[in-house]
Amino acid sequence: MGELGSMLILWVVVLGLMWFLLMRPQKKEQKRVQAMLASMEVGDTALTTSGFYGVIIDITDEDVIVEFGNNKNCRIPMQKAAIAQIEKPNAE
Repeated sequence: MGELGSMLILWVVVLGLMWFLLMRPQKKEQKRVQAMLASMEVGDTALTTSGFYGVIIDITDEDVIVEFGNNKNCRIPMQKAAIAQIEKPNAE
């Protein structure tokens, strides 16, 4: 029974270590993305997950409207999850 108990403890330690190494960084990244999306403001430059840069012109609870280029007709509504990076206009 002692060998079985030590083997069980070993598995619990291994699984705990795997959780710490795999799941914790993922949750940290999710928190970073949520903070980035919460700090979005109208006028910020956004990089979409498809690689396009645009200016945010409107924000709702789940969506944003991004204007691409100088053409006022190129305004695309998209989900906030499609935003990969935000650049503030006055950031130096």
